[in-house]
Amino acid sequence: MATLLHIDSSVFPGEASASRAVTDAFRSAWQEQHPDGTVIYRDLAANPVPHITAAAHTAGFADPAAHTAEQAAEFAARVKLIEELEQADAVLIGAPMYNYTIPSTLKAWLDNVILIGRTAGDTPSAKGTPVTVVASRGGSYAPGTPRESYEYVQNYLTAVLADALGLDVDFIVPELTMAPHNPAMAELVPLFEDSRDRALREAAAKAKAVAERLAA
Repeated sequence: MATLLHIDSSVFPGEASASRAVTDAFRSAWQEQHPDGTVIYRDLAANPVPHITAAAHTAGFADPAAHTAEQAAEFAARVKLIEELEQADAVLIGAPMYNYTIPSTLKAWLDNVILIGRTAGDTPSAKGTPVTVVASRGGSYAPGTPRESYEYVQNYLTAVLADALGLDVDFIVPELTMAPHNPAMAELVPLFEDSRDRALREAAAKAKAVAERLAA
């Protein structure tokens, strides 16, 4: 049975979140392909993981037999997150753009799961796992747009997920999500609707493609 690790980080619930709407579409299509599969779900807005601490960080480089009680407890929490990543056959991440980058809750999750010598380094333990990132944003930061240089979501996540963790990363980018709510962007509403509908189609298609890849 296939396992999907699904992570949401939007502070907005349900349909109020553009990224959640698209991750829901992916997950629904995935579950159609894997009705008996497992979904490990983490809502980092509702239940944030701890930010990395000195004890949790240093424990990753120390002999477990020498861990203090604090190191042991905090490292155990890191290991649980790491094992969820390692057990996953596919990963789905909702990563809305907040102030040009990812939510701090998602950064905290990444800081916990990046462990040199295990998930990162010469032989990353989850290497090759397909990851779909829904990188929603209120405006557009696509190549050729005025704010292209402010795109720190896809660039950063490519560096961390693909380069550091060795994951096989793909992006879905619903953009202009503020258009329906900002009168100054009213003329962009049709472009937002096109982007939203395209993202929903891509999510369903990618979920099926990943399922077929795993079944091959």
